[in-house]
Amino acid sequence: MFELGRIGIIGGGSWATAIAKIVEETPQPLNWYMHDQNTIEHMKKMGNNPMYLSSVEFDTKNLNLTSDVNEVVANSDTILFVIPSAYLKSALQDLKVPLANKTVVSAIKGIVPDENLLVGDYLHKFHKVPYNNIGIITGPCHAEEIALERLSYITVAFTEEEKAVAVSNMLKNRYVRTIISDDILGTEYAAVLKNIYALAAGVCLGLGYGDNFMAVLISNAIREMKRFTDNVYPINRDIKDSAYLGDLLVTAYSQFSRNRYFGTMIGKGYSVQHIKEEMNMVAEGYFASKCIYEINKKHNVDMPIAECIYHILYEEKSPRSMIKALTEKLS
Repeated sequence: MFELGRIGIIGGGSWATAIAKIVEETPQPLNWYMHDQNTIEHMKKMGNNPMYLSSVEFDTKNLNLTSDVNEVVANSDTILFVIPSAYLKSALQDLKVPLANKTVVSAIKGIVPDENLLVGDYLHKFHKVPYNNIGIITGPCHAEEIALERLSYITVAFTEEEKAVAVSNMLKNRYVRTIISDDILGTEYAAVLKNIYALAAGVCLGLGYGDNFMAVLISNAIREMKRFTDNVYPINRDIKDSAYLGDLLVTAYSQFSRNRYFGTMIGKGYSVQHIKEEMNMVAEGYFASKCIYEINKKHNVDMPIAECIYHILYEEKSPRSMIKALTEKLS
């Protein structure tokens, strides 16, 4: 049986805090990297993350908290990356300890900007991690509901089933159920795309569109997701599974969705810069929309919703006129 060994987490945001809450319930110590030393000092004294999910209490005796990424990687056999994709490169820029011999699990629902690479592809290309050592954690699952211990489902994807089973067993508890998949690329792309579609849902909400149109938008979005994932990684998958449709639904409709909130503010007329300054968290869909637009130049998949959001965010096209034009393309 495959053993995960010592566990490390890279990231200090809400999703990282939620994952740490789950992992801490296992009997082993947890190595946890955060870039902010002030947050680390607060957690050591008070036992909670002051910035994210502050209601979650940790037993700090089981935590090795550090702002040294090399320390976490060196002392961990399995490393969970739970950090916004835009910050992944900077978090690893001082890494001197090799990742190639580690089991690496990405809970990052975004694409690495500039490189236009999925996190798994980035870690393989730049840190030599073999694909069979890379796993994906995806939803449908919001960090806030993990904090509240509301029943949630997490999908774990690996090419090797024994590794998926091991991570799944680590994550499952009284309020978390786990699902195993071998679709590492499809689930990762779906986690990226659903953020773009949640932005679209938010824009439409901000513009005043109602539930009837929202249902049409999301039904078109899941078909768009299927066209893209089938093109880039054509394996047998059911797009109605939780990792695809379920994650899309919760991100597009939930009050906790930062991507939907970002889109709503765009629809109400606020600028991208204003929203980025106001939000305390990263909306992955903002970066993803540009990356997917660039990636799709090679695949040429029909993606009217994703293209619409790209034009609104990066070409400053009118949200009202762009969404109106989009309504003529949906069915």
